[in-house]
Amino acid sequence: MKKILLSALLFIACLPMFAQLNVQMHYDLGKTIYGDELSNRPLFTATVENFKADKWGNTFFFIDLDFGDNTMKSVYAEFAREFNLGKSPFAAHVEYNGGLSGFGSYNDAYLAGAAWNWANKDFSKTFSLKLLYKHLANQPSSNKHSWQVTTVWGIHFAKGLCSFSGFADLWHDNSVTGNLIFCSEPEFWFHLNALESVDDDFKLSVGAEVELTKNMVWPAEGLNDNFYAIPAVGVKWTF
Repeated sequence: MKKILLSALLFIACLPMFAQLNVQMHYDLGKTIYGDELSNRPLFTATVENFKADKWGNTFFFIDLDFGDNTMKSVYAEFAREFNLGKSPFAAHVEYNGGLSGFGSYNDAYLAGAAWNWANKDFSKTFSLKLLYKHLANQPSSNKHSWQVTTVWGIHFAKGLCSFSGFADLWHDNSVTGNLIFCSEPEFWFHLNALESVDDDFKLSVGAEVELTKNMVWPAEGLNDNFYAIPAVGVKWTF
């Protein structure tokens, strides 16, 4: 757990290096809905997220810090970089996924492939499709080489008052039933500073998300071969 805390503190110390950030806090309803089946589910997740475009492409990362039983349970992160291929909507994509928990490190993953990105003129609607090779570290040789399909979307509407965004991942893994893992987290946010009575600099949002997974979430007993729909409510501050 000291390694988890040190990793989190080092990252937080580096936050001023990034120009655009949002910080979220979610209250997980998994235990409320599924009871003892998900008794090991953390109650709170703090998320630090950043997306920044530049003339060469874009950089994205998020870090999740899970809390439960009055302690930090785990840290999980994804870092991705894309390089535009000329003026086309295509880009080269590289990514790292990994983290630490009280039970040890996650199985790190390294991804590379191609992305197709689209946005309307005012960027109120965005969509991305990524086709990736996935290398699963710390796995038997028969399960190291995999693939992943990722979609990411964002829709801002009601004059900036609301947004609907999220992602969906599907990847191959020989260690699970059916050899496929699915994870998606659609989110809805209500942005308070879009109200006429609220200052533009008060960048607090309230909202909710649903974690949809198959073959990913481990119950307190048994294997990770179930489908779950786990909602959470949260707040977000955008810098």
